[in-house]
Amino acid sequence: MARGSVYRDYSPSGRGRSRRRRTAVAAVVAPVALAGAGFWAYTTLVVHPEDSQVRAATERFQGFLDAWEAGAAQRAGTYTGTPAYAESLITSVMTNLKPSKTELRALKGTRRGSREVRIPFTVAMTIPGAGRYTWESKARLLLKQGGQGGQDKRGEWEVEFTTPLVHPELAPGQTLALQTRPRAAVLDTHGDTLRAPSIVGLVDPKSGKGVSGLEARYDRQLTGGAAGMKSVVVVNRASGRAVKGIRDHSGAKGGVPVRTTIDPRIQEAAADALDGVQKNAAIVAVDPATGRILAAANRPGGMNRALEGRYPPGSTFKVITATALLKAGMRPADPVDCPVFAHVNGQRFENHGRFGLPGGATLTDAFARSCNTFFVNARTKLKDASLHDTAQAFGIGGGPWDVGVATYDGSVPVAGSDNDKAAATIGQARVQASPLVMASVAATVKDGTFRQPLLVPAAVKHKHHAAERLSPSVLSALRGMMRATVTEGTARVLRDVPGEAHAKTGTAEYGDQNPPRTHAWMIGYQGKRNLAWAVFIEDGGSGGADAGPVAARFLKTVG
Repeated sequence: MARGSVYRDYSPSGRGRSRRRRTAVAAVVAPVALAGAGFWAYTTLVVHPEDSQVRAATERFQGFLDAWEAGAAQRAGTYTGTPAYAESLITSVMTNLKPSKTELRALKGTRRGSREVRIPFTVAMTIPGAGRYTWESKARLLLKQGGQGGQDKRGEWEVEFTTPLVHPELAPGQTLALQTRPRAAVLDTHGDTLRAPSIVGLVDPKSGKGVSGLEARYDRQLTGGAAGMKSVVVVNRASGRAVKGIRDHSGAKGGVPVRTTIDPRIQEAAADALDGVQKNAAIVAVDPATGRILAAANRPGGMNRALEGRYPPGSTFKVITATALLKAGMRPADPVDCPVFAHVNGQRFENHGRFGLPGGATLTDAFARSCNTFFVNARTKLKDASLHDTAQAFGIGGGPWDVGVATYDGSVPVAGSDNDKAAATIGQARVQASPLVMASVAATVKDGTFRQPLLVPAAVKHKHHAAERLSPSVLSALRGMMRATVTEGTARVLRDVPGEAHAKTGTAEYGDQNPPRTHAWMIGYQGKRNLAWAVFIEDGGSGGADAGPVAARFLKTVG
């Protein structure tokens, strides 16, 4: 059964409700004339006076309708040839729908031979949570053997009770019930239902409203503005399962699906790569040529840390620091110093694992091996605003991203002190990013231009554009250094994966413990296909040793 309530059939209760007798006129008749004339006036005006058979059958049928309208199912059954069956089905319908108001109106009857009269009628119900529902049906009344058709004697005409009499779309063994109006689905890029719980979000089963993720953001679109409202459906009485819906007469529009850019194959590969990871973790993949988000997997579910997480990016941020140094005049082959420690105003910085590089090391070596001390000391080549300004070429800090879903778009403040600038060069201090932001950094290196990420393209009105584009020489240098990180640096775990990986690792310190705890990062892109990615493990150790194997599993599955 689609999203909604499960309905059971009910045994007859025979309980009635307050009722108001309804009659109908099938011709234009002065209201004053009808107001005081009663049923006799009705029958004499809508049928020929001499047609006593139609008049008697209509009066008999009106008794049936009045009983049904009042919810007196047992009494309604006495007007039929199958009292128990009529009582059971009418009880079931009225109990399931729980109308606050019911109006049944007989229309003009016609005679078929000497012992049969056909009478059309209308049903109108006001159903809490579903609105006003109306339908038309018709009844067949038969004159019982021995009855005198010309005489107006109650009980001689009998309603032939069938399941379609209650509603023309009902078949034997079925009843009417209420079901929460189905929500439209959140779809992947192929138009299939998206299987990514932390992106899709949750729906409150009681109210029918979206409470998280895309279900919450696009609740009105998915429900047609009728969250929690119900629809009348045909239900199998034995199983309680919905068989089909009935045309909605309430005037509410149906929900419209939300189509995302998620590629189900890449999403599945990302989710599978996180299997077995015991810490909070995320993988994001984007198309560098378009910015479309191809995957956003989280483990465990719940918080969408892939798109909204706020973390220090650690050494993955050296892509931006290296960009600032290249713009300041450095070249990949320039010699650099990489001591074990660097000191700034009494604050000590060190390389992860306390290593140093020998003489003759280059900028490419310092990048590929992730030498913190070189980048900290290189701060003197940069202005206080250099990292802030350079980050804007990667879409960070120039304005919010209109992605079609909630995201955290990163923060690279202008340095407030020498120590602040030193820590920022290695993605610490006040620098923060989400996995989506860092996947986009890698995508910008691959494509050469920042393409704002997109998840729900139809909802995006104002894409963010970077203030500047990186020069071809800077891009060429970055691409070479990211490839060297795979072939001879800290991302060697990716050397054998398909697609010619380019990467940067990151081990980001956080908290105030001594020694500090660390998040594990790895970002990159594939040289032979349009795929950029970020792997993040919260409190996960080091980028190369811990995030690296997860990235390798992901890329091997993607192929």
